Amino acid sequence: MTALSACPSFAGYRFPAEIISQAVWLYFRFPLSLRMVEEMLAFRGIVVSHETLPQWGRKFGQAFANGIRRRLPRAGDKWHLDEVVLKINGVTHWLWRAVDQGGMVLDVLVQSRKDKQAAKRLLRKLLKRQMRPPRVMITDKLASYGATKKEVMPSVEHRQHKGLNNRAENSHQPTR
Repeated sequence: MTALSACPSFAGYRFPAEIISQAVWLYFRFPLSLRMVEEMLAFRGIVVSHETLPQWGRKFGQAFANGIRRRLPRAGDKWHLDEVVLKINGVTHWLWRAVDQGGMVLDVLVQSRKDKQAAKRLLRKLLKRQMRPPRVMITDKLASYGATKKEVMPSVEHRQHKGLNNRAENSHQPTR
């Protein structure tokens, strides 16, 4: 948990700062619903309404979210990009995915096309989110990546090889 001093004032609340902090931290750190957090607190003998939790989240959540984001591992400087076909309600879509050298998923994007414009959208979204370009970009032999890279990130080294992109291919396996 983050330091309580980084949060807004807990004065005037019925519960101590530790309980509010625990509830807000649980909600923002793990994919839990408000009712699940309510049940976890109830298991510990703390009766809190699930309606109170969003109020706490609005007031204290940003400080906790910032602290959690700061402690996440930093993305690597080698990006593996790949796409896989999906059928959603009988319509073909493409799931574009970017993974760093450690296997951490950087971003996922579902689009209806597989062309230069779609690759450009993925790279721009990645750059905006990561706030720095990679040292190396590894892709399969899809020509859209090369054309987009020349426009968006001309100084980045680009390696196109089927075997080098196994990191991204393995990242798709749970989706398949």
